Amino acid sequence: MLLVESGSRGLLEGLLGVLRASWSADLPIDVATCYGSLPAGFDPAATRLYRLNECRGAAARLRLMREMAARPYSHVGIVCSAEPILARWKWMLALRLPAKVFIINENGDFFWVDRSHLSSVRRFAVARAGLAGMGAVRTPARLIALPFTLAALALYAAAVHARRLTRLAVWRVFGSPWRPDNPDRAA
Repeated sequence: MLLVESGSRGLLEGLLGVLRASWSADLPIDVATCYGSLPAGFDPAATRLYRLNECRGAAARLRLMREMAARPYSHVGIVCSAEPILARWKWMLALRLPAKVFIINENGDFFWVDRSHLSSVRRFAVARAGLAGMGAVRTPARLIALPFTLAALALYAAAVHARRLTRLAVWRVFGSPWRPDNPDRAA
């Protein structure tokens, strides 16, 4: 089994016991992570650690993908906890590795990504996109309002800068009203 640690470290640490109880106590579990070490509870002698942040460049990423694809992973667990950690890596591994994929949410629950669980995957995607509940109204409304908001901010900035440039031009011609030698200055 390969676990992609694309979220908080505590998620995999808390999930290890559940995975061992669900499958087998001696199930080999490898970890792909951006952190420098293994999560607590994982045996360093039995767990292969893939440090994804060490893969710089396309050649190194391709070499690592080939190395992972050569291993006989039957399951790939991906942490999806609303954190933008390893976003590209987790979906690339899910698509390219010939293994059954399951998603681990921020509560430590997991569900399979297959046809029989399509409704769970759909609800999860809708919730992550901000389209669940009142978000179904707010998110499209924000998208519709975005161009008008940007136009209003641009007009406001243009008006402020035009006023400033006009004031500077008037001061250059007539002088500043705050200069001490200005006779019109109020005392």
